[in-house]
Amino acid sequence: MGGVTAAVLAIDGGNSKTDVCLISADGQLLGHARGAGSNHQLVGLDAAFSVLAGLVSEAAAEAGIDTGTCPAQHAAVYLAGADFPREVEMLLGRVLLAGWAAEVSLDNDTFALLRAGTSAANRIAVVCGAGINCVGVSAAGDILRFPSVGVISGDWGGGAALGTEALFLAVRAEDGRGQPTALREAIMQHFDTPSVVDVTAALHFGEMPRGRLHELVPVLLRVAELGDGPARAVVDRQAEEVFLFVRAAVDRLALRDQPTDVVLGGGVLATRHPQLMEGVSRRVAAYAPRANLLVVDDPPVVGAALLGLDALGASPEAEIAARAAMLARTRTPT
Repeated sequence: MGGVTAAVLAIDGGNSKTDVCLISADGQLLGHARGAGSNHQLVGLDAAFSVLAGLVSEAAAEAGIDTGTCPAQHAAVYLAGADFPREVEMLLGRVLLAGWAAEVSLDNDTFALLRAGTSAANRIAVVCGAGINCVGVSAAGDILRFPSVGVISGDWGGGAALGTEALFLAVRAEDGRGQPTALREAIMQHFDTPSVVDVTAALHFGEMPRGRLHELVPVLLRVAELGDGPARAVVDRQAEEVFLFVRAAVDRLALRDQPTDVVLGGGVLATRHPQLMEGVSRRVAAYAPRANLLVVDDPPVVGAALLGLDALGASPEAEIAARAAMLARTRTPT
């Protein structure tokens, strides 16, 4: 099948996984590959592009596209770690050098989440997964983004922060510095340890990877739902942080009195935890009553593909077909 090309090469490069899809002009899914995370901030630039190149080749092979040729007309590449303009330029340069498409659009992966959730004229997205981030676009054409590189850029929340806070509270409950909390027993049960300080020791001595703290997010949410005060306080803080992103975006884009879709996504928000959702909804409704909250659990690569099809002027029917095909494939373990 030499000479075959796709209309869109869609890439969502996240912290924990990367999805690559090849889409035809009429919305058919020609090839898909999923692999490890490709955030250059975590694994390094060369390693990130090694992951991306391998997955592009894998998807092209499934599509019957010669990997020695340019596999797509437009590459829509949305990557975690594309936070500052200089990073976007650097990553764009590497994608252009790879020669994966005749045209390339590249930005932070939160823009892919935004497009997966809505195409409204005024739109904001907050992702709360491993970390937390926000982007926004107004009908006037203004585009808003935040650096979102952790505490040093004013951020709090997401899996790493929530897991760390859960352990913090449990340790202090155990040694007497903090309030009693059901998190202590829940964390011991989760890691099958006789004490919480054993978890601390395992992390300290490198016997447990720090990434396992993310496992404590569902533990925290479950304990909060059972009414534990310290756990509920953490969830309430997360709701406040999501709201503060929305408030800042609404203000900076002058959308407080405008109808605006607010897309919420990422692993933490996609749980639709009742306390978390109520906390976000109540705050947003009080501040921006014309905002419309949407919780989206579609994989961000769907949004990347839709952005690529938008760039090519594809029909609404093609976008509907692409979404359906990609959801059927990417929600199935590979």
